[in-house]
Amino acid sequence: MKLTSPGTVPVYTVSGPSTARPLPDWVARRRKRSAKYDPENLNNFELLQEFEFEEASNCVRVSEDGNWIMSSGTYKPQFHVHSTQELSLSFSRHTKSENTTFLMLSQDYTKSVHLQSDRSLEFHTPMGCHYEVRLPRFGRDLAYLKQSTEVLVPAVGLSSDGSGLGEVFRLDLERGQFLRPWQVDVGTDEETVGLQGGVHVGAVNVATVAESTHGLCAFGTTVGSVEFFDPRSKNRVAVLGGQDGEITALDYSKDGLSVALGTSTGQIRIFDLRNPRPLLVKEQGMGLPVKNLIHLTTPTAERKLLSADRRTIKIWDEQSGDLWTSIEPMVDLNFVTHCPDSGMILTANEGKQMHSFFIPNLGLAPKWCHFLDNLVHEMENDKPNETYDNYKFLTIPELKSLSLSHLIGKTNLLRPYMHGYFVAAKLYDQARLIANPYIFEEERAKRIKEKVDKERSSRIRGVKKVKVNQKLVDRILQKQENRAKVDEAAGILGDSRFATVFEDEAFKIDENSYEFRALNPSTKIPGDPGYQAPEVHSSSEEDSEDDDDDDDDNDSVVMKVSSSTARGGQSRDTAIGSRAQKSGRSSKPRVGDMGGEKQVTFVPESKKKGKPEAPPPGKKRHDGRRSASSNMFRRL
Repeated sequence: MKLTSPGTVPVYTVSGPSTARPLPDWVARRRKRSAKYDPENLNNFELLQEFEFEEASNCVRVSEDGNWIMSSGTYKPQFHVHSTQELSLSFSRHTKSENTTFLMLSQDYTKSVHLQSDRSLEFHTPMGCHYEVRLPRFGRDLAYLKQSTEVLVPAVGLSSDGSGLGEVFRLDLERGQFLRPWQVDVGTDEETVGLQGGVHVGAVNVATVAESTHGLCAFGTTVGSVEFFDPRSKNRVAVLGGQDGEITALDYSKDGLSVALGTSTGQIRIFDLRNPRPLLVKEQGMGLPVKNLIHLTTPTAERKLLSADRRTIKIWDEQSGDLWTSIEPMVDLNFVTHCPDSGMILTANEGKQMHSFFIPNLGLAPKWCHFLDNLVHEMENDKPNETYDNYKFLTIPELKSLSLSHLIGKTNLLRPYMHGYFVAAKLYDQARLIANPYIFEEERAKRIKEKVDKERSSRIRGVKKVKVNQKLVDRILQKQENRAKVDEAAGILGDSRFATVFEDEAFKIDENSYEFRALNPSTKIPGDPGYQAPEVHSSSEEDSEDDDDDDDDNDSVVMKVSSSTARGGQSRDTAIGSRAQKSGRSSKPRVGDMGGEKQVTFVPESKKKGKPEAPPPGKKRHDGRRSASSNMFRRL
C-alpha cells in the first residue's frame, strides 16, 4: 500500500502501477519467485488475484450483494468475473468484439447485458452467451428499468421517420422484443446519410435512472441538454438545456431531488429538479470530458460528489463546493466505480493493472477486505508526528521562559504530551519575539556568519577520496588551488572517460618503477635517502604562515666556496656534501637496474679464435708475405 496525502484526507493506493512493478509474462518462473524478495515489493500485496488485463480495461462494476466484481477489457476482447469471497478470479470469457459497457441485471453476476462495439447486445449467463441481438444504430450507454424489465440504449444518429430526433432504444426482456423508442432532441443534421447520419450527427450520450426514488430517466445529449422521461407515461416531462458543451456524465442523488451533470469541457453542475438554476458549478481543471459522476456519503452523513475525467479523480463537498480530496493515477482512466457503503474505489484504466484506492475518511473497508482497516491503523501509528506538523514541543521550563505557563489548561494552542506541551508554531514565534526583541538581529548575524564561513571553506583545498592513484588526485587539486579555483567535477576528475583510472587497480601508478623515475626525476619516494615526509598544515595555519615564506626560502640556500685559481683544471665551486660523495668509490650498476621490457646479455669471445696458429720457432714462413724488417739480408 502506498499513502498519498493531498490535503488532510489520506488516500491509500491498494493496487495499481504505482504500488508494484509488474513483471513481463516472458520472465521465467524462477525469477518471479525471487522478485518477491525485492525491497520494492516487500510491502506490496495482491488484493485480487489477476485483477488486470493484457492491454487495458474499459469498465468495472460491483454487484449489489458485493460478492462479485465484473470488469471488461482488451486485448483480446474479454471480461473477467472476480469472487470477493475468495479474492480470486472466478472465470474469464472472450467476446467477438470490444465491450463498450455492461450492466449486471441481477444481484450477482449470473445475468448481465453487454453493449458491444459492433452494434450488438449480448446477454451472458454462467454457462456462456445466452442471446445476441443487433441494434439499428450504434449505442453509447446502457440503463435498466427494474420495474418494467426494460434495457435502455441511447443511440447515435437520427430516427428514420423524418422527425430529425435522436432515439433511445427500449428492449423489453419479458416479451423479448423492441418497444417504441423514446425520441430525444439532438439537433438537426444537414448532411444526413441513411439512418446513421453525417459526420457531426447528434447523439444521446449518457443515461441514468433514479431507481430508489421517483424513477425518472434522464438522458444527456450532444447539444448540451438533459431530457427527463417518466417510464409510467412513456413521455417527456422536462427539459434542461443551455449547457456549455456536450453532456458526458449524469447521476442522481440518493434522495432523487438533485441531479449532477458533467460536460465535455470539464465543467460540473448540480441542479435541483425544482429549479433550473444550478446550485453548484465546479471545474475539473483539466479541460477534459467528465467520464463519471458518483454521489457519496461519509460515515458522518456528509454528502460528497465524485467526478472523474481521463487524468484525475476529485471528490467535492456537495454543500460548500470545496475540494475534499483528489487522486491522480499514473495512467489514463476509462471508468470509475464505488463499492457501496465503503471507502473503496475501483477504476478501469489504460494500464495493464487496474487501480484500487482506499479512503478511510469515506468509509470502512468492504467486508471482503476488512483487513485493510488494520493495515491503515498500523500505518497511522508509525507516523504519529504528522498530526503535529504545525506545532513545536516545549518543556515546562521553556514555557516559563517565554511567559506562556499561564495558558496551560486554558487554550487548545497548548497540547499536553509526555513531560511538556505542543505549542502552535505561530504562538511560539510571537512569544519568542516578545521575550527577546533582538532576536532578529541575532538571526541576521548568524546568517552572515554562515555565509562568511561558506566563502572561507571554498578556499580550502578540496578532498576527494578514490580507490586508486590518490596522490595524482591530490596533485590535480593542488594545481587547481594554485589557480584559486577548486572544482572536483572539472577536468580529468569530472570526465567519465577517465573514471576507470581512479577505480581499477590495473591503472595504478608504480612510483618505484624506472619509467616513473625517468618522467618525474624530482619526485621523492619513501625509502630514498634524504626523503622527508611533507608537513600537513591546517587551513587556519596557512594564513598565519604566509609571512614566513621568505624565511623558508632562505633555508634552502647552500653556501659554496669559490676561488679564481683551480688546480688540475678542477673547479672548486662545489658544495662540501657533493665533494664527499665524489671522493668515494662509484657504485657500478647491477643487473636488473636497467629499465625496459627485455635484457640482452652476451659472452665475449677470445680474440685468438679463428686465427692461424703461429709457426714453430726456427721454421720459415712461406705464406708469400714480405717481412716487415728493414734488414732483408738477415734471413738469407
